[in-house]
Amino acid sequence: MPLAATSTVQIDNDEVRVTEWRLAPGAATGHHRHGMDYVIVPVADGDMTIVAPDGTRSIAKLKAGQSYFRKAGVEHDVLNESTAEIVFLEVELKA
Repeated sequence: MPLAATSTVQIDNDEVRVTEWRLAPGAATGHHRHGMDYVIVPVADGDMTIVAPDGTRSIAKLKAGQSYFRKAGVEHDVLNESTAEIVFLEVELKA
C-alpha cells in the first residue's frame, strides 16, 4: 500500500478552500472525485502520475507557478512515482 499524501487546509471560507498537498516519493492521494471546480498551483516542478477510474495512467508535468483549472467531477488517484517530493496548492471554488 502506498504512503498517504499529506494535506493542510490553509483557507476554508464561503468562497474557496485552499489546501496544500505534499506527496513524498511513493505517496498517493487515494482515489477521489472532485466535487467542486478547482485550480492546481504547483509549488515546485515535478511529475505526477494520474490514474483514472479505468486504470489508465498519464503523467502531469508540474511547473512551479504554472496553474491549471479543472471542472468538478474529475475522478482519479494521484501518485508520486518520482524521487522528489511533489508540492501543490489546490484551490477549490465553492458555488
